[in-house]
Amino acid sequence: MKTQLKLTAVFQEAEEGGYIAFVEEIPGINTQGDTLEEAKANLLEALHLVTETQRMLSDKELKDTRFIKEPLELAS
Repeated sequence: MKTQLKLTAVFQEAEEGGYIAFVEEIPGINTQGDTLEEAKANLLEALHLVTETQRMLSDKELKDTRFIKEPLELAS
């Protein structure tokens, strides 16, 4: 059984031009772009960077404890 997670990307036109973008459900994932396409690409990159950083911080915090770690697959 696959797990499906849907996130909401929000794009807002910036007063100075371009777009501001963020993921509605996850605080801290936000970016901008000169075009909507650039903002979308930047948002995906921000999502990747935040999740990778959180993974590294979690590994560091849990290093001296016993834990179970397994992948969680997201289907689109």
